[in-house]
Amino acid sequence: MDPLHEQRLLMTRRHFFGRTATGIGALALGSLLNPALFSAMADESDGNLPLGKPHFPPKAKRVIYLFMAGGPAQMDMLDYKPTLEKLHGTELPASVRMGQRLTGMTSGQSSFPVVKSLFKFSQHGKSGTYVSELLPSISEIVDDICIVKTVNTEAINHDPAITFIQTGFQQPGRPCMGSWLSYGLGSENKNLPAFIVMISNGKESDQPLYTRLWGSGFLPSEHQGVNFRSTGDPVLYLSNPPGITNSTRRRMLDGLAKLNTKQYQAFADPEINTRISQYEMAYRMQTSVPDLVDVSKESQSTLDMYGSDVKKPGTFAYNCLLARRMAERGVRFIQLYHRGWDQHNNLPKRIKEQCKDTDQASAALVKDLKQRGMLDDTLVIWGGEFGRTVYSQGKLEKDNYGRDHHGRCFTVWMAGGGAKPGISYGTTDDFCYNVVENPVHIHDLNATILHCMGINHEKLTYRFQGRDFRLTDVHGEVVKPILT
Repeated sequence: MDPLHEQRLLMTRRHFFGRTATGIGALALGSLLNPALFSAMADESDGNLPLGKPHFPPKAKRVIYLFMAGGPAQMDMLDYKPTLEKLHGTELPASVRMGQRLTGMTSGQSSFPVVKSLFKFSQHGKSGTYVSELLPSISEIVDDICIVKTVNTEAINHDPAITFIQTGFQQPGRPCMGSWLSYGLGSENKNLPAFIVMISNGKESDQPLYTRLWGSGFLPSEHQGVNFRSTGDPVLYLSNPPGITNSTRRRMLDGLAKLNTKQYQAFADPEINTRISQYEMAYRMQTSVPDLVDVSKESQSTLDMYGSDVKKPGTFAYNCLLARRMAERGVRFIQLYHRGWDQHNNLPKRIKEQCKDTDQASAALVKDLKQRGMLDDTLVIWGGEFGRTVYSQGKLEKDNYGRDHHGRCFTVWMAGGGAKPGISYGTTDDFCYNVVENPVHIHDLNATILHCMGINHEKLTYRFQGRDFRLTDVHGEVVKPILT
């Protein structure tokens, strides 16, 4: 009999007979000590163990996800709608809205006036792609990116929407994409986490981001994202406290490992091994992280490419440069959040500020990866949790308006790592309100991202509470026309 399976049986018997007379308490205790007893991990023959390698040859080895938290207005940036010039100020037809469920912020409006974009669009690159004047740097790389204009979601409020696109479910509790990739493929660098998160803020950033968005859910906790901070040590407790040397810390960790190993031998709780491995990772990061975040060795031309904020920790530009440095070092999944896109009012001013913060650095990241020969095996993704409505939230004024949440169609772009460059995929109607051709649900988007990493999204599963879970739930089709 397999020794690990025997250990689990012994643990169950021990607690069943030794801790309770009824047996019910023992089962409850066993489930708390070792949830894997009731998961696929309790039986290694079910095929739901981590892959350790892709299902098929991948196009991408790593992902850098530039997440624009709040929902960028697609018709003001990348989905050009010239007919809105004529429709500006008119009432959005009921036949277009089709009784759509609205947020509480506009559901009480008696009028839904159409708002054109105040920003000029022009064609760029060999592809002739229309790009807003808000994105002068993105316009320089249009032949390197794939613009998907028909991403859609059922969620209409931030928390369920961002939870949905990150975890495949609108309610919290499931693993996010970075955790799934860490679980399925592991890490290429044992001195850095497989999954790292960085956050930057726009001028007005009132939308919260919860740590569960980069949590591992029911997967082992070693697969959760590690949040790099913008002030002090990038990671908490990275530096030794006063009076503690590296050799002292090493002896302390060795002692803890012995104690935890004895605990594991007694209880076989996989989280104990996770604890041991994370202590060791933290120790190794004392050396690897300072070198990672030291951008002083970057050439001046590289720093100039990312923009004037690149040396300021916590800015989007700084985080983009760190993302490239992490990619070089084999970090599997790098998630950058930039807050401030929730523009219910004063959109013209606020979207200018957001684009100023993100446009140059986003394009620089793609250019930098390309010139280093890394773009082919690095998948860069840019997008938010939904888009914005074509109608104005509240009263429409000449140069001031807001847009509400809109999940029926929004825009995401991808570059490198298997994404077909220089194309636009999908068509929305003249109001940028409904999908006309080639819809891409977020389950389809996530299935496609996993495909680029060499993973069949239907086969990367984890059994929990009697069910096989996956990132795409029971849905999702790979969008093959956007892949090389």
